[in-house]
Amino acid sequence: MTAQRLQHIEEYYFSKKLQEIRQLQAQGRAIINLGIGSPDLPPPKKVRKVMAEYALQNNTHRYQSYRGHPKLRKAIAKFYKKHYGVKLSSQNQVLPLTGSKEGILHLSMALLNPGDQVLIPDPGYMTYRSATLLAEAVPVTYNLTETGGYFPNLKKLKKQDLSKVKLMWINYPHMPTGTQANKKQFEKLVNFARRHKILLINDNPYSFILTDKPRSILQIEGAIDVAVELNSLSKSHNMAGWRIGMMLGQKKLIDSVMKFKSQMDSGMFLGTQMAAIEALHINNKWYKKLNKIYEKRKKIAEKICRTLNLKIAENQSGMFLWAKLPQGENSKDFTDKLLAEKDIFIAPGFIFGQNGNNYVRISLTNDEKTLQKALKRIDDT
Repeated sequence: MTAQRLQHIEEYYFSKKLQEIRQLQAQGRAIINLGIGSPDLPPPKKVRKVMAEYALQNNTHRYQSYRGHPKLRKAIAKFYKKHYGVKLSSQNQVLPLTGSKEGILHLSMALLNPGDQVLIPDPGYMTYRSATLLAEAVPVTYNLTETGGYFPNLKKLKKQDLSKVKLMWINYPHMPTGTQANKKQFEKLVNFARRHKILLINDNPYSFILTDKPRSILQIEGAIDVAVELNSLSKSHNMAGWRIGMMLGQKKLIDSVMKFKSQMDSGMFLGTQMAAIEALHINNKWYKKLNKIYEKRKKIAEKICRTLNLKIAENQSGMFLWAKLPQGENSKDFTDKLLAEKDIFIAPGFIFGQNGNNYVRISLTNDEKTLQKALKRIDDT
């Protein structure tokens, strides 16, 4: 019998959609999938070489430390100092994760009690809501709108009863809209969290993709007292399937999460950790080269949007393109029709919340040839 905690949880949207796409492909239809944000490019060659070397050794396959190898924690701390200018203690302010998605659930389960409230962005990553419900807490959405620059209306939030709010999820660069937050906005969020005694969590896996300068909430003075950050090598280093993430925050918070995490896994494979160290040491040329590829892809995706009569905002970062539908259209019907008529799947905005219903999201994790093929299909009427 299914547990009550799953009554309000549905199977992950993309899990179901991929099954549908596979069924269509089995029928002989050549589906072009522009909906999933899974990097198609390989990790750095040096990183793959390190993984292979450790996999072939005889003595590297035992259980590893629950807190991650000390060398990996030091590499993460150095990475944050180099790219974000944030000084962290590798000993007690850094926790490697089996992917940052794991951290979303770990934080929720370690910190939330039944009845606690959690501020969740709409539109936003659907896992924030799912993790909140699994922890038997109460999701309270806050609106992000195009006219508001996809930044929370803190003045409006202050007027609400926040006495039961324990956590607030933010995600900049924002998925799915590609919006970045500047220093002043981060300062406002930190001050808001401090004033209302709310833990601010910035989910930050996109800060190297189509951005000029990586940003972290922890760059703000005093942020470490009221904020924690999740990060990942999935997007920045094309290592999504490797499941390498990290949590950065106060020692007390890290220790609390460890109580839950240590019951759920037995550490990360040593080869994965050593390869992650190599990835964290990669030079800036890697990111520049990666972003040149995404820039070329983005231009084709923009042509796709214009052909579909979609409106796109400028200066979007991350590996997606967020586009507004023509007036009167809704994202589910629009994307279902595109799949049925053109064998092209793009993500409907409604899955990210009510405020996404009039939008769609196109992934840039397809090569130029595939994107051009999709453009031609759409253009051929």
